[in-house]
Amino acid sequence: MIRCLKGIFYPNIDGSIIIETETGIGFRVYVPANSAVYKYSEGSEVKIYTSMIVREDAMNLYGFSGKDELDLFELLITVNGVGAKAGMSIMSIMPPSELKQAIASGDVKAISAANGVGKKTAERIILELKDKVEAFSVSKDVQANVSAVFNDERSEAVNALIALGYTKNEAAAAVGSVQGESLTCEEYIKGALKNLF
Repeated sequence: MIRCLKGIFYPNIDGSIIIETETGIGFRVYVPANSAVYKYSEGSEVKIYTSMIVREDAMNLYGFSGKDELDLFELLITVNGVGAKAGMSIMSIMPPSELKQAIASGDVKAISAANGVGKKTAERIILELKDKVEAFSVSKDVQANVSAVFNDERSEAVNALIALGYTKNEAAAAVGSVQGESLTCEEYIKGALKNLF
């Protein structure tokens, strides 16, 4: 699977771009209409995150300027009846943060505004992804908080709890709720375990 491409950007027609890598190979990549990649001028070096979808009659790359966008697209296409084309259409109508909000709040009208996405499909997306999108957003927020505020001792405590079988989100939330900034790793773990029980 091709998960990212770095190379020279060339705009193309039909919602795709060309990324020419150092090897001289030009990859055709479909991107959302509102993609940040379009702010670059032709010939600029760009990096995009990609999802490669293989079908009987085609093998296509779908690209996004951020990992969060890629994750959201891949979440969308897990919904029955939402293929890559519909997923790209939905990703093109609003930024990822607004799309997650529309799914979480059950905004059928906003999602069905995408070309080729009807009311029933929008309702199915909301039904199947509402909880996942909320968890997805919380997970990203927790990870950002962990990297922003955790010192080495706290980070070590989080890793220890993960080794004990807790999820990263559970471990980070539990360690983050322990009061005190200059505790040892063991003290953070003890405090976190109290919060987990």
